[in-house]
Amino acid sequence: MSEPIAAAAPHQPRASGFARATLARALVFRAGLRVARLRHWLAGRLPPRARGRLAENVRSAELAGLAFAFRARAIAIVVVSLWLLVLVPWPRDLYYLAAAGLFFILGTIPYALRKARRAWAIKLAFTVLDVALMTAVIILPPPAGLGIDWPIQTRLRTPEFLYLLLLLGEAALTYRPLAVLWTGTWIAAIWSLGVWLVYRREDSVRFADIVHDGSLSAEAALRVFLDPAFVGLTPAWTQGIATGLFTLLLAIAVWRGRGLLLAQVRAEVVRADLARYVSPDVADALTARAHAGFGAPQTRVVAVLFADVVGFTGMSEGLGPERAFALLRGFRERSCKVVFRHAGTLDKFLGDGFMATFGGLDGRGDAAARAVACALDLQHEIDAWNAKRQARGAEPVRVAVGVHCGPVVIGNIGADQRVEFTVIGDVVNVASRLEAATRELGGRIVASEACVTAAGPQAAGRFTRTLPLTLRGRSQPITVHVAE
Repeated sequence: MSEPIAAAAPHQPRASGFARATLARALVFRAGLRVARLRHWLAGRLPPRARGRLAENVRSAELAGLAFAFRARAIAIVVVSLWLLVLVPWPRDLYYLAAAGLFFILGTIPYALRKARRAWAIKLAFTVLDVALMTAVIILPPPAGLGIDWPIQTRLRTPEFLYLLLLLGEAALTYRPLAVLWTGTWIAAIWSLGVWLVYRREDSVRFADIVHDGSLSAEAALRVFLDPAFVGLTPAWTQGIATGLFTLLLAIAVWRGRGLLLAQVRAEVVRADLARYVSPDVADALTARAHAGFGAPQTRVVAVLFADVVGFTGMSEGLGPERAFALLRGFRERSCKVVFRHAGTLDKFLGDGFMATFGGLDGRGDAAARAVACALDLQHEIDAWNAKRQARGAEPVRVAVGVHCGPVVIGNIGADQRVEFTVIGDVVNVASRLEAATRELGGRIVASEACVTAAGPQAAGRFTRTLPLTLRGRSQPITVHVAE
């Protein structure tokens, strides 16, 4: 790896040393900020920006629920309208079709205004209009000449009251328990008011008006019940109690469903934000196995990749802190994209370099092949970046890569306040030494024989040289493959 960017040689100008020190402090500050945010999440609290995204995602789910409820409402109107065409004779069906059209309009208006500031207040207000319209259509007879000349009391004996319960189903699709309770309350209130008005009509027959001494024969009671003008309160009480119970149960079900929705959305937000600080595969494993001993040390065969910007210290000396920071950020962004593209784990950033592992979490058998492919793909990405840099007159960037494969111990390491999911073992040291050896070998990628053999013959063909190499700190040479 290159020397720390903040380390200035004695003969260098004071200004360049100050610039590198400023850049180092900026990097340390950003790293500390990320650690603080990660600890904030691990403590079970979302930062303000994450809470904002949580609210946005919940709002999107609610809008999707409103859209689905509107489509379900439209389908229900079409089905009921077709049934009315079959059941109701001409021209009385025109009256009910007109009512269905008005009911569709009452649903279209709040749907069109679903993104307005007071969209939910509008929706709740139109729910009252829905209940009032449906109750009026059920209880009131059609205009003269379109209906059958039966007493209005007979309309309370038909099963059309069940259509009102469809409004509860629509309210349940909005993911809001309040909408269900609101709808059920108004169904019970408006329907009860309609029944009471019919019950209090002068031409209505009531048991209370006939039974004076508290007794009535079965035959007399049957005659009263079969009277077309008879209105009883028992069915209305039954409808009201059933509606209340159904509303309560449905509201509880929606409340539980909304809780699951919020938990899922929260988990997605936490996972998405967590993936900005650790690799996506680590974030997935952490959220999926947070309570199943995630991070317990275990031995696995893992491919380790080290990459480093060659000569970054000298480059940053003439760039200034801002441009050096932009260069480092551009390198990291491109490196992350390549590593994640090959399902790797970005273990850590190391100043102007990084360490990535393959096969530590997924347990797939192609870790070495993916590591070699990632190294080659990274060089292609750097070449494309250099073409853009040279087009605007900037100095090209050279990246050195070392890859090795073998058994390591993988797991969490650190203190209670700060842990790091990483790999430990001689494989890591060898991969780091291989990356450093690219300078003396004149190559861009140096991979060990063990890694290339595990990657397969197709990977071996991508290297131009094979030679023995004695690494620093070791007595026995190893065979390495070099790619220019």
